[in-house]
Amino acid sequence: MIEALALSPLFAGLAVAGLVLTGTAGPAFAPEAEVPATRAPVALPEPRATGALPLEKALADRHSVRDFARAPLALDEAGQLLWAAQGVNRKDGGRTAPSAGATYPLELWLLAGEVTGLPAGLYRYLPDGHRLQPVDARDRRSDLAAAARGQAWVATAPAVVVFAAVPARTAARYAGRSDRYVAIEVGHAAENLFLQAVALGLGSVPVGAFADAEVARLLALPAGEVPYLIAPVGRPK
Repeated sequence: MIEALALSPLFAGLAVAGLVLTGTAGPAFAPEAEVPATRAPVALPEPRATGALPLEKALADRHSVRDFARAPLALDEAGQLLWAAQGVNRKDGGRTAPSAGATYPLELWLLAGEVTGLPAGLYRYLPDGHRLQPVDARDRRSDLAAAARGQAWVATAPAVVVFAAVPARTAARYAGRSDRYVAIEVGHAAENLFLQAVALGLGSVPVGAFADAEVARLLALPAGEVPYLIAPVGRPK
């Protein structure tokens, strides 16, 4: 079950799949600053293309997890989750989740609190090269939880992935259909992450109830980039 507010008619159909999104291609928010590149990108361990858990078992076991153990994620686990959601899986640059017209509007952000081998802070995922761009050295999980209507599991998870998007990338090609296509793409990528979490023995929950402008400010999203979904991830308690 997703943590979300009332659905708009546009996204009501997505509720059937258990996913509700709060972002739209509305006016851009005013972030605190453009995303800085203050440190060199962090190389992530090579993602795995095979695993011990069959897809059918992952589907059978997937459920929302809100109670997380006080245990860190490994760096390769964090990287595997990001790759599953938006990683490059083909030589032509194609990604693990489908995108309308290969416009790839999604941007993934990792709020790391307890990830072994990774300093706490905010990172942007760079699919090209499977890397993390450090953005902010502060642990903003508690701030993000406050922006998410006080949902405590956003702060207690060792890591949180925020799905954002730049709708203009898709709108340039699909105009009035772009809102729908971006929302569908977020759903594709998020479900990849949730199933990968199960395969790694982890748990997660989709969070759609949050103050959009406050989340955009916390992440210092560039103009035109909109937050859509928050996914805390950790080991089930």
